[in-house]
Order: sequence, then structure tokens, then C-alpha cells
Amino acid sequence: MATSSEIRKQFPILERKVYGKNLVYLDNAATAQRPRGVIDTWNRISVESNANIHRAVHLLSSEATDAYEAARDAVRDFLNASDRKEIIFTSGTTASINLVAFCFGEAYVHEGDEIIVSAVEHHSNIVPWQLMCIRKKASLKVIPVDEDGHLMIDALDGLISDRTRIIAVTQISNVLGIVNPVKEIISKAHARGIPVLVDGAQGIVHCNVDVQDLDCDFYAFSGHKLYAATGTGVLYAKKKFLEEMPPYMGGGEMVGTVTFEATSYADIPHKYEAGTQNFASSATLKDAVELCKVLRDKELESEIEQISVYMENELKKIEGLRLYGISREDGKKIPLYSFTVDGVHHEDLALILDKMGIAVRSGQMCAEPVMTRFGVTGMLRASFAPYNTMEEAEYFIKSLKRAIAMLKD
Repeated sequence: MATSSEIRKQFPILERKVYGKNLVYLDNAATAQRPRGVIDTWNRISVESNANIHRAVHLLSSEATDAYEAARDAVRDFLNASDRKEIIFTSGTTASINLVAFCFGEAYVHEGDEIIVSAVEHHSNIVPWQLMCIRKKASLKVIPVDEDGHLMIDALDGLISDRTRIIAVTQISNVLGIVNPVKEIISKAHARGIPVLVDGAQGIVHCNVDVQDLDCDFYAFSGHKLYAATGTGVLYAKKKFLEEMPPYMGGGEMVGTVTFEATSYADIPHKYEAGTQNFASSATLKDAVELCKVLRDKELESEIEQISVYMENELKKIEGLRLYGISREDGKKIPLYSFTVDGVHHEDLALILDKMGIAVRSGQMCAEPVMTRFGVTGMLRASFAPYNTMEEAEYFIKSLKRAIAMLKD
């Protein structure tokens, strides 16, 4: 059993004061804070075992290699992947999706083919597919979203055609916080022989992800949203695709043999991990996923649920405030709240809240099509983690009301 107050002790930055006030960090959907275990692992490898992995026989290299590969095993276990070779380390969700968009496109997409994404995607799950479509002369189709922020899944049947090659969809919108029915999407796609990529940047934090149960073909996420170091990411992919697709980049480590006439490639996963990897940071993924297991505690989940109920009820009471992403009985919403306030600019609100010690996100949140869909130029977003407390939620609501009043006077 654990409480948010006990968990907070593992995060040194939460003791910081901002403008003389206790830091209230509510920008977790962008980057979560790092616990001491992650910081200690990064420092230990940087100070004691800083050496290129896989390539040398000396002790430092062996230590760094062991830590890097132990993280791969921890991630494989966390995702319940069938084989450690299905875990590719990248620099983040963006790099993971770009890898798939390029490599999958080269292997399977031809002129006239179609790719399906959803209307609530982050730019990182739109632009790579657009680039691939330009390169391969394919086209992009979009699953629409309703006024409450829920994907209109019934439209998917009409979007899928004999030319559909892959569907790429986010598990949870970084703007709306709605948990999308990705398992249903995967089932519909697989019935037509179509693979699915899931953007799990938010989903990996808030859902118990079992890639074998989901049966997704690709799953991408970033370490920095999962309490690990920045510059880290994971791509899970079924072996079939990893073996058939060409590599994304060429260089050291990803080769079998190299001559000026031809090159053979290393076995997976190294085929997709060219160059010197971010080994000190990637090693922290092990500490991060171990923490995540601790955070899946019933008492902590109960605290977050209480905060969620409080936040949604209180935000709806504020005159002129519009909340985007409305929870329903048949679905789930994570503790993430994006909203606008009539007559008040989102960035002005964020700046005033910052002076009150509260860190939130404002703007388009790398999801301009979502903003366009709801007719706004930007939103304010507050996103909670298990180390946030009810006292912080209450302080946020009080401060938000005060900031709105200041801007409307």
C-alpha cells in the first residue's frame, strides 16, 4: 500500500519552490518528473560505466551493456511482449513512429495505397505518415471525432478499403484524455488483414498494456512520460515486421558484414539500433517500469480517482469554461483536463498560474488538427500523476478562479 505523499518523497524536484511558492507540477502529460532511482542509475552509469555498449570487452563496456540490455528485458516483461527481440530502443515516441512510417512504407506501401489515422492524433502520428504518403504516392484517411472527444468508430468500416495498408491511432489523446477503444480498432483492422500501430505515449502511463492481449502490431512510447530519462523511447513490433522491413538508418552496430559491394544486417533488435545508443538514459527504463508497477496500487488509484471526480466537477462549475474530452459511463478518461475560458487567453492564464507556483501546458499541444476540430487556437491543460495530491488539485482550482477573475477585471 502506498499514498501520494509517500510516493512524492522519491521525486526530489517536488520539494522545489517556484516564485516563493511550493511547486505544483501539473504538466505530466508532457514530461513526468524523475524519481531518485532513475537519477541514481543515470549518474552511476555516467560516472562509473561510461563506455560504448556491445563493442568492447573491457569492464566498463560490459557494465554499460548489461544495464542497457537489462532495461530491454524489463520493458519486454512490462509490455508482455513474446520476445525481447521485439523491443527496439529509440529516442522517443516520435522516433519510433517515424521508424515504422519509413520502414513499413518501404516494405509494403505502393502508389494508390491508403493509411488511416484518427482526428485526435499528436503531430508525431500524422506528419510521419504524410511524409511517407508523399514519398510513396499514397493517401491519408481520418477517423472523425465527436463533440465529446470520442472517436466515431462506426465510421472506420467505411474508411477501410482494399488499399488500406496500416492504421495508426493513439491509445489516449494528449489533449482530450479519452482512452480510445484501440482493441476494437485492432480487431476490425485484423479482420481485414490490416496491421495497427498504437501511439502509446499517454497509454503506457495510464493503462495496463499487454501487447499480446491487445494484439497490436506496433506500440510506441517515450521514456520521459514514464518517469525515465529524456531522449529514450520504445518501439514494440511483431517479429514478422521487424524481419521483413528494411532498416531505418545505416551505420555501426546494425550490420552483419560490410563490403563495398553489399552489406548484410544484424539480427533484430540491433538491425534498428544504428550508432551509439543513449545507453545511460535507456538503462533508466528499468527503474521507471519498476516504479510503474508500484504505482499500480489500489490506494493510489483511489486517490487519483477522487482527484479526477473533484477536478471534473469543479471545472464544470466555472462560468465560461469549456472542458474538452467528456467522460462517459462506457469509457474512461485519464486525469487530464484541457479547457478554454471565454474572454481569456490560455497563455495569459498559464503565465499567471506559473507565478502562483503551478506548472501547466498551454497552446496547441502539438495537436493542431484537434484545435481546428473544436474551433480554438489553443487550450490550457492540467495533467495529474500519482504523486499529485488532492491539496494540489484544490489549490489549482482556487488559483484558476483567481487568475480568471484577474484577467476579466
